[in-house]
Amino acid sequence: MPMFRGSICLARRVQHVSLSSMILDTLTQYRRYTSLSPRFAAAFEFLKQLPADKANGRYDIDGDNCFALVQSYKTKPLAEAKFEAHQKYIDIQFVQAGRESILWSPVAALTQVTEPYVAERDIAFFANPPKWTPIHLSAGQFTIFFPEDGHAPGVEAGAASEIRKTVIKVRL
Repeated sequence: MPMFRGSICLARRVQHVSLSSMILDTLTQYRRYTSLSPRFAAAFEFLKQLPADKANGRYDIDGDNCFALVQSYKTKPLAEAKFEAHQKYIDIQFVQAGRESILWSPVAALTQVTEPYVAERDIAFFANPPKWTPIHLSAGQFTIFFPEDGHAPGVEAGAASEIRKTVIKVRL
């Protein structure tokens, strides 16, 4: 059963049964989550060592089992938000600089597919659901999205912002 600590929901994964919900926290608290996946310790170690000037691109942590995508972009207006979901990977999304909103909704509420699932990219896109929750992230914060968590990243948090972000893809 999920446990709540403030605004943080801790998830437990037991064999093939998944009890999860997205997580929002700061990098200083990463140790709380290393038991959720055997690959999380290496993922968070990468983030702890991440220099501010790391070039954009893919960085293998454990090959296709765990890798980082370092990105820089400008946030977009809410009207341009695109919900996405994954089946094979958990996302750890870490904001290194800037501020953004990520919209969250359970995948079960994402009923209108706009781009079908593509296994090679592990992604499907959906129309915005009628109800969603905004998650506001600033530098030093991360979210963890499980396959049950639909999300629309890169949305303006009040105003457009230049973002420096790393997404760690962790294979289930």
